[in-house]
Amino acid sequence: MGSSFFMEFQSFNMIFFIVFGLVAIVIITGIVKTIGAGLSNQAADQVQRSCKVVDKRTRVRGGSGDFSASTDYYITFEFEGGERMELEVKDRDFGMIVIGDRGEVHYKGTRFLEFVRLMGA
Repeated sequence: MGSSFFMEFQSFNMIFFIVFGLVAIVIITGIVKTIGAGLSNQAADQVQRSCKVVDKRTRVRGGSGDFSASTDYYITFEFEGGERMELEVKDRDFGMIVIGDRGEVHYKGTRFLEFVRLMGA
């Protein structure tokens, strides 16, 4: 009976450390990807392109039980030739930009900087 208990304890420890290791790998991978994207954006040149706003969307995360919800805002810009790019924007920019607006989008890597609307377009 004593050796059976010892074997079960060893199995539990092995499973625990495997699961713990997998969770740690997922967390570390997420951190590395986030840092890599930030460094890539920082190294990118600032770009200004004429465009048309063709779509807007939101993504709500959380909000169950005692947890608060957070909302991410995205706008899709279409450039000459039909190329499109979706950028995450701040809530105040999301509210000020309307589908159909024409203007110039300024961005750096995948980071939205500003949208300058062409008046009368």
